[in-house]
Amino acid sequence: MKEYLQIRKGKLDDYLFCNQYGGQMQKDSITTMLYRYNHARGVRKTSIHLFRHTFAKNWILNKGDAFRLKAILGHSTMAMVNVYVGMWGKDLHKDFDDFNPLEKMRGVIGEREAIRMGR
Repeated sequence: MKEYLQIRKGKLDDYLFCNQYGGQMQKDSITTMLYRYNHARGVRKTSIHLFRHTFAKNWILNKGDAFRLKAILGHSTMAMVNVYVGMWGKDLHKDFDDFNPLEKMRGVIGEREAIRMGR
């Protein structure tokens, strides 16, 4: 995306993906161009929708707010945000101990093991 934006050099109110005349690019054209671009770089699993899922998941993993993500994605319910994020078990473990309030009590409760997510 960074490479594309450097080449694109558009204005903030321009279409992100435009045709050669600066108008809105059709979905089929975007799909074809994305497919060609990714396959030329060895990426075999590719789609516009996959970008949306990847954005949502990375937003959450980078400590983004789920409520803001809901607004960005334009969803009416948090249940749909959960579908988009589609987090796997190992991702849920990331930073768990940092946010676990019981972990902060380690000195208070002695050397007993604080509650941790199963690994």
